Amino acid sequence: MNKKDKEKILILSAGFGDGHKQVANAIGEAVENSLPNFEPIHLDIMEWLHPHLYPISTYVYKRVIKRFPKVYSYLYKRTRERNSLSIKLNTLFTLGLGSMLEIIREMNPSAIVSTYPFAAGMMSKLKEQGLIHIPIITIITDFTDHSYWIHPYTDQYIVGSEDVMQRLISLGVEPDIIHCTGIPIRQKFNKAQSRKMLAQKYGLNSQSFTILIMGGGDGFIGKGLSTFQALEQLPKEVQIVVVCGRNKKLHKKLQEELKWSQHSIRIMGYCENVHELMAVSDVMISKPGGVTTSEAMAMELPLVIYRPLPGQEEDNANYLVNAGLAILAENEQDLLVKIERAMNHSDLLETMKQQSRILQSKTSALEAVDVIVHSINCARKARNIARFPMERVQAFNEIDLPSCLPFTAKHSFRN
Repeated sequence: MNKKDKEKILILSAGFGDGHKQVANAIGEAVENSLPNFEPIHLDIMEWLHPHLYPISTYVYKRVIKRFPKVYSYLYKRTRERNSLSIKLNTLFTLGLGSMLEIIREMNPSAIVSTYPFAAGMMSKLKEQGLIHIPIITIITDFTDHSYWIHPYTDQYIVGSEDVMQRLISLGVEPDIIHCTGIPIRQKFNKAQSRKMLAQKYGLNSQSFTILIMGGGDGFIGKGLSTFQALEQLPKEVQIVVVCGRNKKLHKKLQEELKWSQHSIRIMGYCENVHELMAVSDVMISKPGGVTTSEAMAMELPLVIYRPLPGQEEDNANYLVNAGLAILAENEQDLLVKIERAMNHSDLLETMKQQSRILQSKTSALEAVDVIVHSINCARKARNIARFPMERVQAFNEIDLPSCLPFTAKHSFRN
């Protein structure tokens, strides 16, 4: 089929944290691999709508989180539930409806998928005003909820855990529009890898205990060198692979400061082959971002969560620890204790691997695409029903009209 003849699925994300884009990429990949008649179009909504403001806003966002975590934590918790402040801030962050509508009309997609909360808010407003008439689907990219994700004209929600599903139901979202697929990840994280071959590829010893340290795409790793100073106290040598992401300053600093480490250390920047590094590692020290941890779960890689950022990462950490998927290190000394324990107790690591097998769906992206396709089909059937005389509507009695009709608010919000 010619590319211009394919139906389009518009996927909206933003670069405030790497997870939104990673989920968008996973959905785009799944669409390309499983739906030959559809074309995924991935758009960074903030970069597109506010090209001059975008670099400044992303810089401020990262600085606030890193330098003033208590401020971010306060705002996150203050707007957790739907209230006057959350409504005002959501309105501020969803400016640009007119420009967004022009993009949608030009692309004419069959569905819109939002992996960024304020994109979801914009789509709900456009639908509320009757300006768009297509299914809108929201994918929550963490193991938690927040008022910014939940909007009355959203047609379907895709969530990462049963806990989030139950939380949304308690907030008034109808159960039949919530789908617990797991957080969508790219297919390469579901493939078996040869540890021996990968060790050779990266110049590692396949027999040595290997620790993978990741700080997310922007390279927030604890308090920098303090993490590694703690690991220097381990009683025996280990292999450490460090992924600094886009943090070039941290990358250079670690190269200089860790030359004389007792451990064998490999320092890397932004890496597209994280799945290979996960496959060759015994344990991962990481921020508890929803996507990174979902990828680790798919690879059955035990997690040590260290210094989670305020807000959604704290919520993610609580979920992962309570689910038996991770252990939490409170400080440098605690990190040392937890890593030693992992090295000396293989049963602890095996228990976390077993929990990963139970809780992580290896088909999360494909299941999410099924939800998208179902939404498109429901919208079409509903439009067809609207064209028929009432006596013929009964022919479509197999359709669940409340969940299919695209213009009905699906939520009775409870404050």
